[in-house]
Amino acid sequence: MGRFVRDALRLSDEQQQFVELARDFAAREIRPRGRAVDEADTESPLDVWAKASKLGLTSFMLPEWLGGGGVTDVLTQVLVQEELCHGDIGIGNLVTSNGFFSAPLEHLGTPEQQERWLAPLAGDNPPLTAVAVTEPGSGSDAASIQTSAVREGDEYVLNGQKTWISNAPYADYFVIFATVDPKLRAKGVTAFVVEKDTPGLKVGPPFQKMGQRAIVNAEVFLDNVRVPVDQRLGDEGKGFSGLMRTFDASRILIGAATTGLARAALDYATDYAKQREQFGVPIIQHQAVAFRLADMATRVDTSHLLTIRAAQLFDAGLAVAQESAMAKLVGSENAMWCTHAAVQTLGGYGYSREYPVERWMRDAKLEEIEEGTSDIQRVIISRGLDRG
Repeated sequence: MGRFVRDALRLSDEQQQFVELARDFAAREIRPRGRAVDEADTESPLDVWAKASKLGLTSFMLPEWLGGGGVTDVLTQVLVQEELCHGDIGIGNLVTSNGFFSAPLEHLGTPEQQERWLAPLAGDNPPLTAVAVTEPGSGSDAASIQTSAVREGDEYVLNGQKTWISNAPYADYFVIFATVDPKLRAKGVTAFVVEKDTPGLKVGPPFQKMGQRAIVNAEVFLDNVRVPVDQRLGDEGKGFSGLMRTFDASRILIGAATTGLARAALDYATDYAKQREQFGVPIIQHQAVAFRLADMATRVDTSHLLTIRAAQLFDAGLAVAQESAMAKLVGSENAMWCTHAAVQTLGGYGYSREYPVERWMRDAKLEEIEEGTSDIQRVIISRGLDRG
């Protein structure tokens, strides 16, 4: 993997340094905390977040004029994400979670809005942030959101309920997607920045989840939340297009995160198979195990290559809805397959919480669901073929 990145992609020295920084941080600070964070269940490891922020790993994706690392190309972000999530996908996703908040601001916000809410993310004590799209009755169909935004003079009044909002209990800033008219569907969706202390905004208790417990999720309730017009991102009805462009990038990054997870499962299972002996030889010498590992390695590289391609096309300014959907679909399903294969390779030990592979299998499942299920990714890909 390292040889491919270095030789085939011809990274600059700066890009390579970011990748190596992420790899080292994942090994030293992220991997050792995975089990304890999982068992804590509903607490994000804010100490790891603080260490990552001091190294610039929480803000490296922000432009330099806002104080960030200036790594605005998705390709380098992909390589960093893969390394962080090789340590632990939940903690790795937490470290880079402010990038999800910054994306709609970069696509829709004015320079003044970007400086107001993005510059603090590169400060000495950066806040956590959240993006609120999903509702109890609106998941994959983001155009059907019902949270209302009614203009009254120089303000909008927001009412509604959001669910499964990552970082919600810790977030200082939210990007809230609401609609000025539900009948308009996508053409009514509008984005707003709302600060946590705004009257009427309430965050519910943390959800207990199967995996990726480093990211804490909760509901967000909006009861007559008044938001000044200057906190609207873009014009009315432009939120959906900004959200879709955000998803194009974030789905590529999910492809990277799941590649890192699948690679971790492959590395762990391979090391185990070299040491574990049955019938007088290491089990890697048994064809059934060896072929399973070969399939894992092939799936890891497939995910990596699809993600790299999508990132390069995105950076070239091309429309990549199809390619980003492929990266997420293949990455998430391969991660699920590889973590399951790792459990199978470890046998009874794989089923034990003493070893990380059972946790990784639970972590992998989320990625087949969030930001559009595997079914939705296939819809996006097939529609691209139909239009093609």
